[in-house]
Amino acid sequence: MTPERETTRERTPAGATATTRSRTRLDQPRPPRRRLLPEYDPEAFGRLSERIARFLGTGRFIVWMTIVIIAWVLWNIFAPRDVRFDNYPFIFLTLMLSLQASYAAPLILLAQNRQDDRDKVNLEQDRKQNERSIADTEYLTREIAALRIGLGEVATRDWIRSELQDLVKELDVRHDGHVVFPAERSAVRDADDR
Repeated sequence: MTPERETTRERTPAGATATTRSRTRLDQPRPPRRRLLPEYDPEAFGRLSERIARFLGTGRFIVWMTIVIIAWVLWNIFAPRDVRFDNYPFIFLTLMLSLQASYAAPLILLAQNRQDDRDKVNLEQDRKQNERSIADTEYLTREIAALRIGLGEVATRDWIRSELQDLVKELDVRHDGHVVFPAERSAVRDADDR
């Protein structure tokens, strides 16, 4: 048992039962464990890999890589023998390019995986937005159909004109030398009933 564990638990006497033994506290976090591997922030590492992958995919990288390779080759061909560090078959240059490629490929794949994850999230958001748009469109279609049905029951100008013409014809009925309006007729009837 580690000394860290002894501080969190009390020593149990020999022969103690489960009810008499003290238990570890569940309401408090455990002390952090020591890890063999170093810890890193995966998000920060992912952002770094994306920056590197973006740089590797530019013309600037190709130009700089070409300049470095040309300088390397020219130095190791034309420099004095004492200061050359990679003679003609340029094995060290090959090693460096292989090392660069072996790191570049996984970094590019990591950046692509992160982009795929972002694309999935964007596609899901687009799908939900499309569903909302379709639902809104269906709602508006139903509302327009209800308005059209309601407009079928609304009085049009021609219908009102024909109704007014019918009323004018009724008003032409003469009673005691003057025009009797339908409302006056009912008032006359009320007076006659008294």
